[in-house]
Amino acid sequence: MKRRIDLWPALAWMGLATLLLTAAGCQGKSGDGAGTAQAASAPKREIPNDVELDPAMLANIHLEPVRSDAGSRQLTATGKVQFNEDRTVRILAPLPGQAIDLQVRVGDPIEKDQLLFSIKSREVASLVTDYLESQRDLDLAQKTYNMNKDLFEHQAASRIAFQQAESDLAKANTHVARGEEALRVLGIDPKEAVKDGGLRSLVPVRSPMAGNLIERNLTPGQFVQADSTALLTIADLSTVWVMVDVFERDIHLVRAGQKVQVVAVAYPDRRFNASIERIGDKVDPDSRTLKVRLLVSNPNGLLKPEMFITASLELGGGGAAISVPATAVFTQDGKSYVFAAIGDRRFERRLIAAAPDGEGRLRVTSGLHVGDQVVTDGAMLLDYRRTQKQD
Repeated sequence: MKRRIDLWPALAWMGLATLLLTAAGCQGKSGDGAGTAQAASAPKREIPNDVELDPAMLANIHLEPVRSDAGSRQLTATGKVQFNEDRTVRILAPLPGQAIDLQVRVGDPIEKDQLLFSIKSREVASLVTDYLESQRDLDLAQKTYNMNKDLFEHQAASRIAFQQAESDLAKANTHVARGEEALRVLGIDPKEAVKDGGLRSLVPVRSPMAGNLIERNLTPGQFVQADSTALLTIADLSTVWVMVDVFERDIHLVRAGQKVQVVAVAYPDRRFNASIERIGDKVDPDSRTLKVRLLVSNPNGLLKPEMFITASLELGGGGAAISVPATAVFTQDGKSYVFAAIGDRRFERRLIAAAPDGEGRLRVTSGLHVGDQVVTDGAMLLDYRRTQKQD
């Protein structure tokens, strides 16, 4: 008879061993997860703001003191020269006809009331004829009035006849006055309407102001029309306009009447006096600037239209301020920083607020004080050394 073998105890021991091994594995995995979470939650080390250099590296660093500027603030803008439109006239033909006696050329100086050219026109002869006829009608109306007045005073004429003569005289005077005014508008003296025994047919065209002839669209003998076409353009070059672009963020610093110094590219060593005449009402959507018009004194006509210029605007209400060279400031993540000396070999990175102040400097409104020593050359080296300290 065969012997029976009982396997249940062996199987029970094997199950218990498997359970223990599984529990141990789970505990190990749980421990690894806790370690990873603890590592993730550990705070990162911040990069320090200060840095110390070796004596040998100090030769690469240049320092300048923060200075106080008690003078007026300046704002720099660029633009172009234009003619002063308030001192520019465009000569039009007062009536159709033929231009004769043209003597002026572009660049010529022009005096006020100077004869520029004349227009020969049949319309002028017609106006002169009408004026002379109105003069004859006035003479007849005056004689009729005098006669009727004398008769009425001697009771030899009716009141109605006298009043009619009086009315005719008034109408005749009106016609004469209208004819005289029509001739004067054309620059013709009514007393010279008849010249050398003939009717005058020439209209003189004179300059209404002194200046220089800057453009001519007319040739001798040319037939012209009484339209909006400018035949001659005269400009007073003693002053010019300069249109500069001022950024939207700076427009609150600008006001009409402020004094301005203008420097032209053509004359880098010369400054022209100017003032703000008008501030534009519209912001350019692309450049975010406004047009500001300057009235500039232009001695000897040195400034020419389309010349490039740089304008330095004196800003009022600046008071005392501190400034640093623009080379001392560097930008990180949209913020401005400088390195300031805090010891013989130690430097500190400082957050500042600054704005352009002209002449290669920045006006500092926070972060620095007068007397602080800032690094103007070598700031990038210091920042590199500062970040290396983390390692």
